[in-house]
Amino acid sequence: MSVRLALRSFTRYCHFSAEDSKWLTLPPVNITSVNTSSNQLSSSTSTTALKWVIRCCPELPKTLVHKLFRLKQVRMLPPLQEQEQDGKFIKVTPKDTLNAGDRIFLPHSVKQQTPKRLDSPLTPTLTAKQIHFIRALVIYKDPQILVLNKPPGMPVQGGINIKWSLDAVAAECLNYECPESPRLVHRLDRDSSGILVMGRTKTSTTLLHSIFRDKTSRASDDNGTEKRILQRKYLALVLGCPRRSRGLVAAPLGKVVVDNGKSDRITIVDNSTSLSPQHAITEYRVIASSSHGYTWLELSPLTGRKHQLRVHCAEVLGTPIVGDYKYGWQAHKKWGHFDLSNLEDSTEELLKEEALPFGLNLNKGSISDKRPHLHLHCKQIVLPDISQALQNVQSLSTLSYDLSAVKALELEADLPPFMKKSWDVTNS
Repeated sequence: MSVRLALRSFTRYCHFSAEDSKWLTLPPVNITSVNTSSNQLSSSTSTTALKWVIRCCPELPKTLVHKLFRLKQVRMLPPLQEQEQDGKFIKVTPKDTLNAGDRIFLPHSVKQQTPKRLDSPLTPTLTAKQIHFIRALVIYKDPQILVLNKPPGMPVQGGINIKWSLDAVAAECLNYECPESPRLVHRLDRDSSGILVMGRTKTSTTLLHSIFRDKTSRASDDNGTEKRILQRKYLALVLGCPRRSRGLVAAPLGKVVVDNGKSDRITIVDNSTSLSPQHAITEYRVIASSSHGYTWLELSPLTGRKHQLRVHCAEVLGTPIVGDYKYGWQAHKKWGHFDLSNLEDSTEELLKEEALPFGLNLNKGSISDKRPHLHLHCKQIVLPDISQALQNVQSLSTLSYDLSAVKALELEADLPPFMKKSWDVTNS
């Protein structure tokens, strides 16, 4: 797409507001989405601020959209409010719910930034070897969804200084007979591995988004008696062993800025802090312990917070995940078996011994190596058969449909080679 055509498409959605030269005005909210409260497929007239911006401004890079929210440069004006309150718009976060008629305002400067970002393609052209590698990751495919076994070391979503991401390469080579490109519905950390679900149509993506989002929003009220329509199980190798062989971790998480604003990290917070905590709940059970001091855990997140499993393991259970140097640095240092010098250069060393496309080397990184990779793998997922559900309804605007009555899909993903090696070592 040319820069001129991209700008024409962009300005068609984000038009200039004569009220204030600093802002671009998006169209008033008017959308029907899915609400899966009580496992029901039903209609709604609300959406999140992030989704509305992405829908109205498809030519804006997602990294730029997320940056605008992060810098608090996205504002809102309710439909009945014709003038600004005290001369200021309402600041909006990505997850804020918008209702019909709400108007979103973006900084006028994004109009100048858009052509510069659109001038280069999202990802270089893939080679035949790379296409074959990505297609070999597919473990399940039907007309509505696509499920991959994500390799560790490959980011799920593009961003600054990221050459290859799964969402970009999937759009290029995983369309198959579908006219639309597969879309992300949830995330996995760059260094983790395992099951990644993608929607193949706009309808299935909307429904999957609702299922994953609803799982988190309702987890705090779940008393264990209601059937969960979405279940995920991770396998993790940790340093040490929890005091109890199984249990439930319910510890709220919050983000703190470190290194003079250069980076951030997630940590356990409480109501006495100035942070806004997000409830996070994880079930765990010990699978096996070894004489070497390692323990294999099965982790079942009931919520989907950033770095939830890593923080719960490190800060609550006191058993950080092997290869998690962000939250388990001190534990790895005390362990004494690993070379922790020049950790930032470890990726470059792997590239020198590239064994797979995209600079990946899945054979190195076990506990037998000097620098183990993150030992966190999403091994299983259970979710409703979306294809069956959508066959039974004409559209998402139908009144109601019970997703718990739909046949469940149970999918599993094999461990990456370096984790298999660690498994063999700890169980020898």
